[in-house]
Amino acid sequence: MIGIVLIGIVFLTLLEFNKNSLWGWALALIALVGFFFLRKNVLLDKSWLLRAAGWIGLIAVLAAVVVFTQGPQLRRPAVEGKNPAVTDIVTVEQGQLTGLVSADGAVEVYAGVPYAKPPVGELRWREPQDPEPWEGVLAADHFAPMGMQPSNGAIYGSLADIIGYHDYKITTKDNFRDMMSEDSLYLNIWKPAGEVKNAPVLVYIHGGSLMTGQPWYADYSGMGLARDGVIVVNMGYRLGVFGFYADPELAAESSNGTTGNYGLLDQIKALEWVRDNIAAFGGNPDNVTVAGESAGSACVTALCTSPLAKGLFRRAIGESSTTTAPQPAHSYRSLEEAYEAGKATKERFGAASVADLRAVPAEKLVAATSMNHHITVDGYVLTESPYESYRKGIHNEEAIFHGYNATESALFIIFDHASLKNYEQKVRSFFGTYADEVLALYPATTDAEAKANWIDIYSAIFFNHGHYCWTRQALAGDIPVYEYYFTKDNKRLGPNHGGEEAYFYGNIPADSRLYDDSDRALGEIMHSYFRNFIATGDPNGDGLPAWEATTDPGTIFELGRHVGQTEERFIKLYEILDRMQGWE
Repeated sequence: MIGIVLIGIVFLTLLEFNKNSLWGWALALIALVGFFFLRKNVLLDKSWLLRAAGWIGLIAVLAAVVVFTQGPQLRRPAVEGKNPAVTDIVTVEQGQLTGLVSADGAVEVYAGVPYAKPPVGELRWREPQDPEPWEGVLAADHFAPMGMQPSNGAIYGSLADIIGYHDYKITTKDNFRDMMSEDSLYLNIWKPAGEVKNAPVLVYIHGGSLMTGQPWYADYSGMGLARDGVIVVNMGYRLGVFGFYADPELAAESSNGTTGNYGLLDQIKALEWVRDNIAAFGGNPDNVTVAGESAGSACVTALCTSPLAKGLFRRAIGESSTTTAPQPAHSYRSLEEAYEAGKATKERFGAASVADLRAVPAEKLVAATSMNHHITVDGYVLTESPYESYRKGIHNEEAIFHGYNATESALFIIFDHASLKNYEQKVRSFFGTYADEVLALYPATTDAEAKANWIDIYSAIFFNHGHYCWTRQALAGDIPVYEYYFTKDNKRLGPNHGGEEAYFYGNIPADSRLYDDSDRALGEIMHSYFRNFIATGDPNGDGLPAWEATTDPGTIFELGRHVGQTEERFIKLYEILDRMQGWE
């Protein structure tokens, strides 16, 4: 009996983590109960071989149930709850559409609105094309499928919720899998309910290393900002090999000579759609701010220097990543490196031409994503690196709001933390001839010191240094800049990568025990700064601690238990990284 109970607990846990359908639960329970009676009435006095075969059979049946009863693939509704109210009809260039009203009646959501033709078939690896008009009234009531991306399965996501986010919930409402498709060029709009005129607009680009991600994640939902008068738009864009594959054959095929930046072209296409259509929702097309987090922020910094994005937004918000360093730490590579990856991709699939590669099903091609997820200088979307453009004073934004979190890298190296045994080797491996300087700045005599130092160093390399570069570039170009440093701990993400978003976007759940009163108070402050900057380019407002624009890159504005200016604590390490990268 104990053995059946233990096996049952293991497999029922797997069913929960794997988001299996209720049929799977029923079949697993039937198998467990059936085996209990089989063992009690038939196998109990049989040979050990038959008894062992029975146990093996039970495990095999339960494993089959886990594999074959996964939840159905579904699109997520724009608004949760039963029978939400439908909005009035809105008319855009392509036709008429309706959305849904939130349960509290404060926000209208329009989800799954096409902003380009599906980039499939012959349109794979081509610039996004204008969307087709539709007949009748489009019911924009569900989010479109997320872009093609590698999937580690629902179990991985469940473990991430437990280990990383600490907010796993057992419920029957999530027994499904999110749909995924190469046809993913759709955007979503959150607006204040009712008549709105000339509202400020935020266009958000999701992160995920340019390999993964989706627009419906709760932390950066547009709900919080829309309740406070901001219209929020986000979009799906091509990811991985579909968005960043580069090939000379494609460059020759294109009328603009472009290749490798299809994901950025999608984002620009979405911004153009906003320019042409957002007034229909009450938005001001002349008051658009572009924002992004992680790889989305890296895209923002690229858009800030892209000639194609000029005039499509006024301000920029970047959270936890940039491409502004002389040698960006991630999400960026040279065209030569992109071409090498493209060549390797062809070889991987035995393709002699782009036509052969276009014939590979998306479900197979997605396996090449890890080789193709970097922005590049293609001569069209980017004529040079963002670093080079900023040196020349070339940029599209008139004000910048950006920053990073206290422990950006902690979750990325959760299985590769430093110890006293390997700390020096890790430092020397990255810094080479500069290692002695770094070890002098960050000495370690205990495992705890080695672990903490490496989190700081890794964070500075891959996240923080780029923001230091962007602030100096803004100051040199006389661009008002507000750089933050998020330090608030909580029982969820804390000041790890992405932990600031629920605060800025006004989406801390009212009933969550993972945030306390101090988090909600800070959330009000951060959300107000965010909203004010989106509306005016200045985060300050009545009742808020004064936040002066940055004038010295050696200071930074802390957002945590302390709200106010503080010293930038990585300056000496940044100076080493500057020398390594050739900052001028």
